[in-house]
Amino acid sequence: MARAKVLIIYTGGTIGMIRDEKKGTLKPFRLNRMTKSVPSILEMGLEIHALELEEVIDSSNMTPEVWIELVSIIEEHYDAFDGFVVLHGSDTMAHSASALSFLLENLGKPVVFTGSQLPLGLPRTDARENLITALEIAALKDV
Repeated sequence: MARAKVLIIYTGGTIGMIRDEKKGTLKPFRLNRMTKSVPSILEMGLEIHALELEEVIDSSNMTPEVWIELVSIIEEHYDAFDGFVVLHGSDTMAHSASALSFLLENLGKPVVFTGSQLPLGLPRTDARENLITALEIAALKDV
């Protein structure tokens, strides 16, 4: 049986941040470093690809134009993947998920939104479990 293929789309938000040791602030990290923070995703048996919006944003700055960009990404990659995970800030995640549920009607594949209260790289973060669970759900082929 072929491995499920999941596309992760990073829009911004705490889940994709790391601590900038020089400044003491948070900054976005490259998704290709994700397996360093969550090595267990390598053991999930999934084929995972990741991309970021051209401009990663704070979710309080989410706009309908970004929703349309997300729809375009999902439509462009729809045939190549079994499911999609959208990494999103928690401020407006519910709004974005609702908007996409109307913009992407009658899908036969899961689109899962997730975020976190703490960055992925911290020891006691909720991001790891949220990401792993989102990937598991997105990989389900009979939804």
